[in-house]
This record gives sequence, C-alpha cells and structure tokens, in this order.
Amino acid sequence: MMFTDHAVCSIEYIERCDKMKRKIKVLSVLIMLSMLVMVSGCADQDTTGDAVTDEATTTKEATIGYVLWDGEIASTNVMKLVLEEAGYDVEIIAVDAGALYQGLADSQFDFTTSAWLPLTQKNYWERYGEDIDSVAVNLEDCLIGLVVPTYVTIDSIEELNANKDQFNGKIIGIDPGAGIMQTTETAINDYGLDYELVASSSAGMASELKSSVMDEEWIVVTLWSPHWAFNSFDLKYLNDPQGAYGEADHVETLARAGLEEDDPELYQIISRFKWTHEDIQSVMADLADGMPEEDAARKWVENNPDKVSEWIGEN
Repeated sequence: MMFTDHAVCSIEYIERCDKMKRKIKVLSVLIMLSMLVMVSGCADQDTTGDAVTDEATTTKEATIGYVLWDGEIASTNVMKLVLEEAGYDVEIIAVDAGALYQGLADSQFDFTTSAWLPLTQKNYWERYGEDIDSVAVNLEDCLIGLVVPTYVTIDSIEELNANKDQFNGKIIGIDPGAGIMQTTETAINDYGLDYELVASSSAGMASELKSSVMDEEWIVVTLWSPHWAFNSFDLKYLNDPQGAYGEADHVETLARAGLEEDDPELYQIISRFKWTHEDIQSVMADLADGMPEEDAARKWVENNPDKVSEWIGEN
C-alpha cells in the first residue's frame, strides 16, 4: 500500500512537471514573438529614416547667376518660377558681368540666362568660355548702341563732337562691368569723341533718361533692345557708320561645365527656354511701372501656361 501511494505521488508529480514544461514552452514562444515584433518595428523605423534621408539627398536645387539689367532681371525671375513649378529649390544671385562668367567657370552658379553674345560680352567669353557650356539662344536680334530722344536733331555718332555742349560732354552709361560700357569706350576711341562715359546702373541710366525726356533736354545713353524705354519714350539709335557696336547680339543661356551630366532634367529645361521680345518686354514694362520683380514674373508665367509647360517638358 505504501508503494502504491508513492507511485501515485510520482505520477502526479510527473504530470505537474509536464504541465509546467508546456507552460514554459508557450511562454518562451510568446517572448520570442514579442522580440520579433520589436525587431521588426526597429527595422521599419530604420527604413523610414533611410527614406527620409534619401528624400533629403534627392532635393532638386538650382542656382542662377544674373546681371542687374532689366531684361535679365525679367528672364531670371521668370525662370526661377518655372523651375519652382518643376520642383526645384532655386537661388538667384546678382553679380556684375565679369563675376558672372567667372562664377560659371568656377561652378558657383548652375546657369545664367544673361549672356549677351557674340559682341557685348565678347571679352568675358574669350577669357572664360573654354570652361563654360553654351546651352542655347533664348532671345534673338538684340541691338546695343548709343540712343537719344527723337527730338534730338542729330542722327549719327559722328555728329556728337559738334554738339558736345548740348549733351554736357557726357554719355550716360550703366554699371562699369557691363560689356556695353567697354564697347562704348571703344566707340569713343574709334570716333575720337571728346566725351566722358559716366558709369551708373541700368536703373540710374533710365532715371536720367526719363528726367531729360520730361524736360526735353538733350541726352545720350548706352541702351539696348529689348528695353521698356522704347515703349515709354520716343527714342532712336544713333547711326554707327564705323560699326563700333557691331551687328545685333543674341542673349544666350550658359551653364557650368558638367551640369548636363549632374542634372539632365534641369539642363533640358534651360535648353528649351526661349522667348520673344514681346514676352520679355511685357515683364520689363511691369517692372518699370514699379511692380515687384517676382510679381511681374508671376504675372507673365500665369498668362503663358503653354509656354511654361513646354519649357518644363510637359507638352
């Protein structure tokens, strides 16, 4: 009898041990599943982090250099909005012409729409052109020269010396680094003009022109087409029989070396950028009326969706 009781106790003990083992196995499985969930969650967080990092590294950026001429202010601000519509973060940087070309050659800018070639900025192209990519012509038939109001009774640069007092012996220019200023220095030498070329700015020159026209005073300025002044005032180019100012220029889009390989999308957009005198003149007229630069550009962009879509490549 004692042996039987002992056997029963042993059996009960074994059964309890088996139950405990099963519970331990279940608990172990649950613990393992919990650990797998935690590891999976960490992996998801890492993946999300990687996605954010990848997104940050693929942000599209562009830097545009330009000169502070009314036409180039217009084209640069229009292109800024076009690229923003294409998803780019855009920075625009105003410099003088020499710094513009040097900046492109040194890859400080991605591109510019401000290159007046082959004459006006010829010296800069000859110096830096080997390190710059010529992308496309964006505006054609651009004249430069000496301009007077139509009430001025001379028609040629050769007549300037005989009327020096009427003009106070001054030719009103723009920023000293501009190509048209250097061409005018050449013209002064070629024609033997006894005149001072007064450096100013595009806005300063336009202000003096406007003031003189209002008072019907004689004034001669360095000017180019297209320019809003030709829509606002009655003006004429002085004949240039010696060809100091050459034939009509065009405005060209230039890019830093390697941009086509680094950002094919950006390169294709700026390759397609081309507009007319009427297009640029409308933006320049709004600028001349005091409209902020980005507002004037946005007005044109909103009024020309088909052309913008064509540049972006959506058509």
